[in-house]
Amino acid sequence: MKTKTVKMLSITGLMTIITAVLFIIFKLFVFSLPPDYENKTENDDDYYKNMYNNYIIYTPRIPDSIDFAGEKVPLEYYDVYESLDYEMLKIMFWHSEMILYIKRQKEIFGIVEPILKQYGIPDDFKYLMVAESGMVNVVSPAKAEGYWQFLKETAKEYGLEVTDEVDERYHLEKSTIAACKYLSDSYKAFGSWTMAAASYNVGRSIMKTQIEQQKMTSFYDLRLNPETARYLYRIVAYKIIMTNPRDYGFNIREKDSYKVPLTNVVEVKSEIPSLIDFAIQYGTNYKVLKLLNPWLRAEKLTNSAAKTYYILVPAKDGRSVYKKP
Repeated sequence: MKTKTVKMLSITGLMTIITAVLFIIFKLFVFSLPPDYENKTENDDDYYKNMYNNYIIYTPRIPDSIDFAGEKVPLEYYDVYESLDYEMLKIMFWHSEMILYIKRQKEIFGIVEPILKQYGIPDDFKYLMVAESGMVNVVSPAKAEGYWQFLKETAKEYGLEVTDEVDERYHLEKSTIAACKYLSDSYKAFGSWTMAAASYNVGRSIMKTQIEQQKMTSFYDLRLNPETARYLYRIVAYKIIMTNPRDYGFNIREKDSYKVPLTNVVEVKSEIPSLIDFAIQYGTNYKVLKLLNPWLRAEKLTNSAAKTYYILVPAKDGRSVYKKP
């Protein structure tokens, strides 16, 4: 009996091993099948019928009429219509970026809009900033920096401080004021807000050269480099979608918008040897201090000229803007 039991156990063990080996071989075979194997074995009519019923993409609606800064976009021209449609498609289906822009706009536009109004710049230019930087501080391959993407020399020309310790291209309010002054000068040069916007991308001197060479004064009649040719249409596309996001499938609730942190302002006229210690002194940390003041580019503020700076620090519980009531 004992011998028979041992033999039965051995047979059972052998069968288990054989089963395991066959299972592994089967898996290897299945995973080595071509990717479209399943499509070849099921009914094509049912497969595509199911796809058509459950996967639908719509082309974005282009408004019957649209303007930029009060200047009509001539959609009756086939090249203009198709250029705007192209940008609408590119932007509308870049879902992650568009969601971020929509969530940021309340926080950023709340600061930018009054400055544009104060300097007589049409409200639509806030969408130029979206096209330039996505409403965050970035650095371009050409070394343009900040919210409004100023080159170093242009930033200085329009009153921004740019040093190793302070770079006001990263200061939302001050860089917006500089952008307003630049755009105002461009409008005076071209007599058109559309051309002022386009020249922000290519530069005023190049735009003037193109006007002289091509003997045309309208953006819509000029043949420009591919980036500048697309630039204004991208701005207009942002305006269309961000003005009515739900019409284009972006159902972002008001409460999902990014919140503006509560802050206090500290006036500084002297040197700050350590911004780390400064942050701790005001009940916060270096990370939050730099988030609130990205224009501070070093760990200290020498301030040898005894200038007056205004530094934001969190108000009491100011960091807890997402805290449940």
